[in-house]
Amino acid sequence: MSRVTFYLKERLESLRQRILHERFEASKLPVWERVVLTWAVLFAFWIVISSSLRLENLAVGAAMTLIMASFMRDMLTEDIRKTGHILEKLLYFAFLYLPQYIVIMAFRLVESNLKVAKNVIFMDINPGIVKIKTDLHSDTGVTILANSITLTPGTLTLDVRKKLGETYLYVHWIDLKTLNREKAGEKIKGDIEEWLKRVFW
Repeated sequence: MSRVTFYLKERLESLRQRILHERFEASKLPVWERVVLTWAVLFAFWIVISSSLRLENLAVGAAMTLIMASFMRDMLTEDIRKTGHILEKLLYFAFLYLPQYIVIMAFRLVESNLKVAKNVIFMDINPGIVKIKTDLHSDTGVTILANSITLTPGTLTLDVRKKLGETYLYVHWIDLKTLNREKAGEKIKGDIEEWLKRVFW
């Protein structure tokens, strides 16, 4: 590879990274929305772990989690996309997106367990590593996708690589069906990526 080609690739990579960064910065949530979203998550967690709906417990929890949310606002909301009203986001996440994710994962877990059991019983195992592309760019979205794939029996995410503005996952597949990147991606990711794209960029 000539130096000119290498230089052009490096410049192209730098340009794409800058465009992605600018797009990401432009789509960030306002500070108050990040605080409110973080507070809602922390407060819900407080109620679950305290197992009490007494007024004084809720008041202390609300105050403590609000203080924590003002410091931790970027940790949970850094990668959330800027779309719609905050109340709309909370309601959609609590009553639509989260139940959807649980149903999708439950279905995939049952389906994958049955497939792995069948492969083991009939000794029909054809392991291999496949490289698949994801349309997600945010670290949180890619992390959730990689962990969801790992949670599903029969697949294990080994590595994540970002190159020229695109993100690839290296997945160990117990029953390698195809080496075609798109077809393998469709089988391994299923509906999880589409769900994540509604929340993360």
